[in-house]
Amino acid sequence: MDKTQLELVRGTLDVLILKALVWGRLHGYAITSLIHRQTEEALLVEEGTLYPALWRLEAKGLVEAEWGLSENNRRAKFYQLTSEGRRQLREETRTWEAYSAAVSKMLGATKPPLPEKAG
Repeated sequence: MDKTQLELVRGTLDVLILKALVWGRLHGYAITSLIHRQTEEALLVEEGTLYPALWRLEAKGLVEAEWGLSENNRRAKFYQLTSEGRRQLREETRTWEAYSAAVSKMLGATKPPLPEKAG
């Protein structure tokens, strides 16, 4: 795959943000940087997409936020997972793994499946 920037679907972004926060509290720029680096620069999350997703996750009780100072001494809002967010991440991870396996089976198929027997 080339290094094109892939468009993110809303549900995908939510689970990526939850995963980014599994390692501790982060401010918005740190979340986007982590996702960008972890996906080997394949995914770029823009501010206009990130913050509405963070607000949505906060409204659902999956993350909580508090103000603090960033590494360069600037005031920033830091986000962290709640216990409900951790539970949701586990559930979404299972769903994505099942979905990914099904898509991979279809894309990797070299011949059609045998027809079902009439019952």
